[in-house]
Amino acid sequence: MGHMPIIALDFPGKAEAARFLQRFKEERLYVKVGMELFYKEGPPLIQWLKEQDHQVFLDLKLHDIPNTVYSAMKVIAGLGVDMVNVHAAGGTRMMEAALNGLDEGTPTGGMRPKLIAVTQLTSTSEEEMQHDQLISHTLSDSVLHYAKLAHQSGLDGVVCSALEAGQIGEATSSSFLRVTPGIRMHGDAVHDQKRIVNPAEARKFGSTMIVIGRSITQAVDPLSAYYKVKSEWELGL
Repeated sequence: MGHMPIIALDFPGKAEAARFLQRFKEERLYVKVGMELFYKEGPPLIQWLKEQDHQVFLDLKLHDIPNTVYSAMKVIAGLGVDMVNVHAAGGTRMMEAALNGLDEGTPTGGMRPKLIAVTQLTSTSEEEMQHDQLISHTLSDSVLHYAKLAHQSGLDGVVCSALEAGQIGEATSSSFLRVTPGIRMHGDAVHDQKRIVNPAEARKFGSTMIVIGRSITQAVDPLSAYYKVKSEWELGL
């Protein structure tokens, strides 16, 4: 697979995130920083994570007019994050502008952050999508449409449910990233996610990266929970 599981650092601040990360000793992780943590701590948090040699997925889901997204991505590329995202609903011009911003903001000799697009949020049911967004297609039709748009716009992949990952791979390319959130281990509470699977199922269904939060961050022993997720993901067992 090549991609290690991404741990969602869903903490209210740096102190809590630091306490959690201390348990991982010298382990080099791939972590996701979302809105709560980033809006609380800002760019210095990213710098701190990069100093510890962690990979960072900055999950801010940009969605605005192309020029605004372009300018924001230029700044974000300078933070040295490894992956960022936008809402595919922002459209092709916006996605292309995001990519341009990242290209221009990446320091010479640096790697441009991977850019992925959110299709439909995993908390959205088909009924909600049709009612709230006035989309008369099925949820999977909408997700596939957005994934193709993202691919045509030159993006590196999409955020999607594992249930759509295989179909998206076939409709785009095998190297197109399918990043699946809402992963749970057996016996974990489902909370607000509607479409969830475990790591082995995600791999089987065609996800290329997984994001896992509570199953690790709220485990009694986060380190062993992480190793369990990692082995299930890598071995597909």
